[in-house]
Amino acid sequence: MPKEIEQMTFEEAMEELETVVRQLESGKIKLDEAVAVYDRGVRLKRFCADKLAAAQSTIDKLVIGKDGTISGKEDFTHDITG
Repeated sequence: MPKEIEQMTFEEAMEELETVVRQLESGKIKLDEAVAVYDRGVRLKRFCADKLAAAQSTIDKLVIGKDGTISGKEDFTHDITG
């Protein structure tokens, strides 16, 4: 049974998404299975896009001082952890 997408790390989701793409590109799966695999792929893609957007949001909030130290404009730890 596949792991719930919401419980995956970004890397796990990307790896599974790559597998989905390979399965669909192979053309060796039946139509009903292909539709189910495609649906999971769409959900994996959305999950990865959301994770990347959250990471970008965090990066956008970082400030690099003149001395090279990195600090945040605000508390952003919740952006990454959920």
